[in-house]
Amino acid sequence: MNRTPHHRPRRLRSGSLLRRLRPPARSARSRSGRPRVSRPGRPRAAVLLTACCALLAAGCGGGGEGAPAEHPAPGAHRQGAARGVPEGLPGMPPLLDPDDLYAADRPNALSPVVKDFPSRVYVPNTESDTVSVIDPKTYKVIETIPVGNQPQHVVPSWDLKTLWVNNDRGHTLTPIDPATGKAGKTVDVHDPYNLYFTPDGKYAVVMASMDRELVFRDAHTMKRMKTEHVDCLGVNHADFSPDGRYFIVSCEFSGELLKVDTARMKVIDKQKLPFDGAMPQDVKISSDGKTWYIADMIADGVWVLDGDKFTEPWLMPTGKGAHGLYVSRDSKSLYISNRGEGSISVLDLPSRKLVKKWELPDGGSPDMGGVSADGKVLWLSGRYNSEVYAIDTTDGHQIARIKVGDGPHGLAVYPQPGRYSLGHTGIFR
Repeated sequence: MNRTPHHRPRRLRSGSLLRRLRPPARSARSRSGRPRVSRPGRPRAAVLLTACCALLAAGCGGGGEGAPAEHPAPGAHRQGAARGVPEGLPGMPPLLDPDDLYAADRPNALSPVVKDFPSRVYVPNTESDTVSVIDPKTYKVIETIPVGNQPQHVVPSWDLKTLWVNNDRGHTLTPIDPATGKAGKTVDVHDPYNLYFTPDGKYAVVMASMDRELVFRDAHTMKRMKTEHVDCLGVNHADFSPDGRYFIVSCEFSGELLKVDTARMKVIDKQKLPFDGAMPQDVKISSDGKTWYIADMIADGVWVLDGDKFTEPWLMPTGKGAHGLYVSRDSKSLYISNRGEGSISVLDLPSRKLVKKWELPDGGSPDMGGVSADGKVLWLSGRYNSEVYAIDTTDGHQIARIKVGDGPHGLAVYPQPGRYSLGHTGIFR
């Protein structure tokens, strides 16, 4: 994620093995609903009652406290079952709509858990060891929170109640209470470059990049439960399948992808990207759940992957330094930040075609971020410019450019719509 922005893509592989990509030193990184259960009209057999209770329990998730809020979607679960949608990971809240993974993310559809939280943008400044807090109404920094060494991402917890700051080289997580904006006592977690949560809410998955590990921890206490060692370099970003039974991980320093069995907490497949020097970054699944997109900052585009088959993907060029991937509130567009050229490409998800490119005035280095609760503003950190960009999603014009600390990286817009968080800067379902 931290090659300098002037790197150019190398040629596509043609049958030959890729050159091994040497991982940069760590210092280089720092610089740069439950199912809808019909109620019986009259008493039924005890066995039916038992079955209903089991369904309700499964819909609450397996994460203990903070079960996700239910969104109204009459018949959605039964409709999905009729279409033969695979049974989800046990304990995972069923999809509201099997044809739209992001159906819970509609404009301002805030969970009761977060509806009273103040709207803020939390920016981790990797080189300043701080988090800048922006009021999106005024576009001004209203507070600067000291955190640990090299904060990389601000990650909403599965139950939506906590924001975790990933202090990578400080080997800690700093919890922020989004109701008050106050930081709590740090938690010791080794090499927390990035952080995800399993769809059942049981485990946090720490992307321990330099340790070459996927570390599964209790989602609330962060106690280590299982460590999966990997032989790729730079585990980085991820997203989960519609049924939650597997997830795809990018390995930025060796140009590889991993497929991980969620329940077994085990890598089940791996492949090398067909590009010399590939450096995959953000990972996002399409709204219909059929296609995966992986940004690549060296190949200057996004890889298009069939995650179920895990066959070789093809490359869609977008712009220099393709980096972050964010889905619009109507589930129809994917915003792609091209960090190396100061632009945002817009992909139409139904057609899988690029339809727009928005250029930032005076350039910039758009990196990671998220979409506002109403869907009208795309917020992105300017990694090499100590600034944050607010971009109008109707026409792509820049609304504001806000100075923050040095090395701003995985900013989180919070709160956002959704029933629960899968991690990163906010993947909500």
